[in-house]
Amino acid sequence: MNALVYSNKENIEIDSSLHNENRSARAFRSKKEEKRYWILLITLIALGALSSYGLLVYKNPIPIDSPSFIPVVRRRMVALVAMIIAAICQSLSTVAFQSITNNRVITPSLLGFEALYSTIHTSTMFLFGVSTFISFSGIGSFLFQVVAMVLMSLILYGWLLSGKYGDLQLLLLVGVIIGTGLKSLSSFMRRLLAPSEFDILQARLFGSVSNADSAYFPIAIPIVIIVAILLLAYSKNLNVVSLGKNVGTSLGINHQSSVIFSLILVSVLMSISTALVGPLTFYGFLVATLSYQAAPTYDHRYIFPMALAIGFLILTGAYFFMYHVFHAQGVVSIIIEMFGGITFLIVILRKGTL
Repeated sequence: MNALVYSNKENIEIDSSLHNENRSARAFRSKKEEKRYWILLITLIALGALSSYGLLVYKNPIPIDSPSFIPVVRRRMVALVAMIIAAICQSLSTVAFQSITNNRVITPSLLGFEALYSTIHTSTMFLFGVSTFISFSGIGSFLFQVVAMVLMSLILYGWLLSGKYGDLQLLLLVGVIIGTGLKSLSSFMRRLLAPSEFDILQARLFGSVSNADSAYFPIAIPIVIIVAILLLAYSKNLNVVSLGKNVGTSLGINHQSSVIFSLILVSVLMSISTALVGPLTFYGFLVATLSYQAAPTYDHRYIFPMALAIGFLILTGAYFFMYHVFHAQGVVSIIIEMFGGITFLIVILRKGTL
């Protein structure tokens, strides 16, 4: 009898241990998923590095042993550094923004960054003419655009997220309304421009790494590094914030302050990316959507690196193929936005709701 009881007790303990092994708080559901994640991440990083190497040296008209080879590579490095900054800003900010809002369809563009960028440049051309618009460059104009975008975001956060009745959905709605109003204003001013002025302005309003100036890098790079590190260090809190206000509060975090802090970091990244390379409306959405498919986990410590690798590969790969295969340098951002828009429509049609 005692032997039977002991045997039953041992079986219960074995079943309990097996049950506990199946129930885990790890980022991945199995070792197989984790192994697949790391293989895919390393592959994407290697492909991104290969694309970068191709952009720097492929079809370089200067021989490697020539003294002029390094200056040519340095000029190409400006575009590559701009791609790295844009990939970091867009990928991290979009993933964080979707986690905060608990919605994988919307993007930070809803807060009106790109509309404000367009309005600043259009009003400069409309009010002051071509000569002032062309001279509206350099560190001063870059800082002015970044500060204006961040201030607009801080005003929205302070107004709509502070107090007892702070509402994130109201913030998004007001951001959409402000963005629509600014776009309508800039569109009206563009209609009154001369054709030559419109052509010059339109070239600036397309998102492209050719808009980047190496003079901006000493300011942009340190800010992006600091904000990216803060966002990566905040990954565990984002895991809780993404569960919603009620769950987050019950788990011991201040949901409102966490959301505001994360949104400030998102606004800084989006402002720098938009002021540096111009509007990229659907690029961040495309990167975030692919990242969720490639990294089947809720843990932002793994989603962020995957988003960075995918975002960098998309930019470098697109520019490499458009430059050296299809010889269509001016349509890279259009192609990326087109695929991003198609992905957006597919996700909307599959979900059936925002």
